[in-house]
Amino acid sequence: MANNRDASESSPLLDSGSVYRPPAPSVFQGRRLACAAVLLAESLERIAFYGITSNLVLFLNSSPFYWQGTQASQAPLMFMGVTYLISPFGGWIADAYLGKFWTIVSSLILYFIGMLFFPFISNDDTRKHLCGEEDSFPVQPVECLNGTTPSNVTCPVRTPYCGPAIYSGLFLIALGVGTVKSNITPFGADQVKDRGPEATRRFFNWFYWCINLGAIVSLGGVAYIQQNISFTLGYIIPSVCLGVSFLVFLLGRTVFISKPADGSAFTDMFKILGFSCCYQRTKEANHLRSKPSLLDNAKVTYGGKFPEEKVEEVKSLLKILPVFLALIPYWTVYFQMQTTYVLQSLHLKIPDSASNLTADSHQITFRFPTAWLTMFDAVLILMLIPLKDKVVDPILKRRGLLPSPLKRIAVGMFFVMWSAVAAGILETKRLEIVKTHGTIDQVLGNVVYYAADLTIWWQIPQYVLIGISEIFASIAGLEFAYSAAPRSMQSAIMGLFFFFSGIGSFVGSGLLAIVSIKAIGWMSSPKDFGNINDCSLHYYFFLLAGIQGVTLLVFLIVSVKYDKQKGKSGSERQRAISS
Repeated sequence: MANNRDASESSPLLDSGSVYRPPAPSVFQGRRLACAAVLLAESLERIAFYGITSNLVLFLNSSPFYWQGTQASQAPLMFMGVTYLISPFGGWIADAYLGKFWTIVSSLILYFIGMLFFPFISNDDTRKHLCGEEDSFPVQPVECLNGTTPSNVTCPVRTPYCGPAIYSGLFLIALGVGTVKSNITPFGADQVKDRGPEATRRFFNWFYWCINLGAIVSLGGVAYIQQNISFTLGYIIPSVCLGVSFLVFLLGRTVFISKPADGSAFTDMFKILGFSCCYQRTKEANHLRSKPSLLDNAKVTYGGKFPEEKVEEVKSLLKILPVFLALIPYWTVYFQMQTTYVLQSLHLKIPDSASNLTADSHQITFRFPTAWLTMFDAVLILMLIPLKDKVVDPILKRRGLLPSPLKRIAVGMFFVMWSAVAAGILETKRLEIVKTHGTIDQVLGNVVYYAADLTIWWQIPQYVLIGISEIFASIAGLEFAYSAAPRSMQSAIMGLFFFFSGIGSFVGSGLLAIVSIKAIGWMSSPKDFGNINDCSLHYYFFLLAGIQGVTLLVFLIVSVKYDKQKGKSGSERQRAISS
């Protein structure tokens, strides 16, 4: 009995069972090739994804694009927002029409077409056919160059060069990524689902590690090539990786377990919501029963046309939505890791090393890629999750102190808030150094950045804090989404979880647009298109921290009420069973 109980315990990513089963790999017997194909395809896809996102801000800031810091930061925020918003739609397409395998194949094709835009855009010869000649910088009135701009003076802004082509490529990639994201995880789990929960947990363990492996390879190798050698080569490599990922997955069809489309929970959900809102109840409620809610109108017993079980599942979903809504500010801060945090790093002193090759002073210079700081997040997760899962959680569980998923999400919110605070404090200090000691010239991607004489290593605390927050909030959020949802709606709930992540990314982009308007001017610098030394990025970081702090207080109230309701309903079910 103890062994069976351990096997059924839910763990979001890693196997938490401590009982040794002699032939451990046997659960994958006959399925190793299918699992290997999924894991390899996912690793290669992650190399492609991070090959686009890791240095996108630097690419758009560099020659010949010279996008403003705000515009360059908004592009990846909007890209990631669309990626996550598409996720529920991708799940619906697979469940209702194409099935997971063909949905993933079709998505990888779109993904690959979008990836091909970037080698062509980064090449001087082919870019002119896509984007035309480079636009000249607008002539600025003298008032725009002398600090505060009078209200009656308009400072012209340069239209983002090659914007339509870049956004078209990003949109196609976002469609592909979002649809793959919502389907490849459950598709991989389908390969071992019939082998029991142990096989499923072990698959997710390897799946998660392959995601981080792909991220580290891309951030470590591709990002270095893009920054220090060539963006064209740096975009060809992830495009090739994605092409190989497509071939691996397509050839794996002979060994995959593929399930046909069998209908989507989203379809039933929207039908029930539409019926409840648009139709009047035809039967009066029984006086012995409590007053029906709006959704109860859709039940057969109240004159509707849907079984009670389906309606109750939708009601359960609506109870979960406030938690997802409260996570929006968390995702807004989280996605700064690949946007404004990168923008800040471009204006800090990046270490390099030079070695003389010949007597005429030709040198090879190694410059630390700014995207490498993002690896602190992935490496930290790889190190801390086993420690948390194998040491910390078992100790807390034995003592009855293991927090619920909602409490762990609150802990994650706390850490991500302090990540934004750390970024704001660092930016304040950076601006002080710029004003008192001036700047140093720093060439990155063939562009001169006027950086503060302050080492980039001071960014490590904000990346460490955001990595710790991910271990708590993101993983606990996934666990909550699975455990709180009715079994038949778990895929729909997961799609909504990613959907609200995308909204968080769009909120960050919208806030950047708001603080860039003339009346506020935190991120507006007409005389310095590629740099942020005349901006007030620290105010933006403190604003994000303040929003997250207020949300954390509200979330604590919501989570306490939810846990109480869950405990009350659990005790009621127990009494009903015992009676």
